[in-house]
Amino acid sequence: MAASYPPLAEREIKNTICLFDVDGTLTPARLSASPEMLDLLARLRQKVAIGFVGGSDLAKQQEQLGSADVNVTSLFDFCFAENGLTAFRLGEPLPSNSFIRWIGEEQYKELVRFILHYLADLEIPIKRGTFVEFRNGMINVSPIGRNASVQERLEFEAYDKQHGVRKAFVEKLRERFGHLGLTFAIGGQISFDVFPNGWDKTYCLQHVENEAKRPDGVRYTTIHFFGDKTFEGGNDYEIYTDSRTIGHSVTGPEDTMAQLKKLFDLE
Repeated sequence: MAASYPPLAEREIKNTICLFDVDGTLTPARLSASPEMLDLLARLRQKVAIGFVGGSDLAKQQEQLGSADVNVTSLFDFCFAENGLTAFRLGEPLPSNSFIRWIGEEQYKELVRFILHYLADLEIPIKRGTFVEFRNGMINVSPIGRNASVQERLEFEAYDKQHGVRKAFVEKLRERFGHLGLTFAIGGQISFDVFPNGWDKTYCLQHVENEAKRPDGVRYTTIHFFGDKTFEGGNDYEIYTDSRTIGHSVTGPEDTMAQLKKLFDLE
């Protein structure tokens, strides 16, 4: 039987929402959330509204946070896939947007052509497959390829920290395509995202703010955000530093749980 939660307007701590990055915050990168994390989130949800905001599409978040029997949209009050370009409130879809509609086919092809040429000439220890992944609100670029195994991802992450592969790639793209109004944000272990300026994780905050306009809505005056890539250039940086949020930088899921227990008396 599914757990029941008070209506949003009747949560114990009023006008408060906690938003979470997924990879490296709620889950180890590309792996599933632990039963302990899911239990803690369920207890937190009794007190405040909760939501996730991730760069990946909803299918990946379903893999990491949901299960065969449990839809991820039932575990959170707000689900913001692709930074909120695909969004759900209490299981119901909210208005969405599209990267390809924004950039146009010709400019999109020019961007992808440049990326593929760069990748072809890039010297790194190994390459696998799926180097460019098209999503509704962005493209995700991975020098090693998204088909890399967990071990290969860990090895690339260590190599990238030493050699700055993604950082150099992003700098080249900024030089070549800066005029298009695009953001290039490094996230996770093996990739970076490309999306229009303002379509970073702060995009989801418009959905949070629109909540106050609903007849049964809540004006969220306290918005906590938890993320691990909170450094400048990381894909949590913009929402972490946004004046509308209280940012919490975490080192991994265990740290997230420790901070939540302390902040919300969930021991």
